[in-house]
Amino acid sequence: MSPAGGVLTAVLALPHTGATAVLALPRGDEPPVTIPRDPAREAAKRELSKRMYHENDPGLVQRALNAFWDWVDKLFSAASAATPGGALGLVVIVLAVVAVVVALWWRLGTPRRTPTSSAALFDDRPKSAAEHRAAAEAHAAQGHWNQAVQERMRAIVRSLEERALLDPRPGRTADEAAAEASRTLPSHTDRLRAAARNFDDVTYGGRAADSRAYHRLTELDRDLERTKPVLASSAQNTAHSARQGTTS
Repeated sequence: MSPAGGVLTAVLALPHTGATAVLALPRGDEPPVTIPRDPAREAAKRELSKRMYHENDPGLVQRALNAFWDWVDKLFSAASAATPGGALGLVVIVLAVVAVVVALWWRLGTPRRTPTSSAALFDDRPKSAAEHRAAAEAHAAQGHWNQAVQERMRAIVRSLEERALLDPRPGRTADEAAAEASRTLPSHTDRLRAAARNFDDVTYGGRAADSRAYHRLTELDRDLERTKPVLASSAQNTAHSARQGTTS
């Protein structure tokens, strides 16, 4: 601008000891205009609070992220200062811990709850073996293998009760049913125990069943239906004959 128009120059940053702000005009023949310090400060604040000065400021999320990463950096710096070998030593320790965790996970597998057989095999109103089989088939058709395995095991036990090979007893567990059924169906002892373990793993152990587990139980159910039980008198006669053959 020309000297005639003049350029207004404001001195807004005042020393703490000054009492006024000076607005000077580039005219040698006019005295400077003075403004008290407090009004000058307020005028500067109002000017700097305008939106045009803050268009490129980071947003709230960005400021929060910056604060978080500053905290992480300070934490890492403090840990590296306290670790032998500095930052490299800290990295080595972290990698070693991760390697140990991965090795334990690979060796032990996914943590599961310990199976328990304290819960009853039947937890609702009594159903027939046919009803349990129908429920198992319905679950299997939908790919719900856990429920299918549970219902098929209940069908097996209920069928043995209906055949009087097991005494109907509320609160019986799968392991107890397998152990008692093995006395009259000894040829299926191992399969009965495996079925009970499968039931416990699915019901209480947090494991997932599959179609193969269900088909094994289905085959066991059918085989048990066709197997003639070994009665107590027959077992005693067999054991007596075996002893006689040994002594003769």
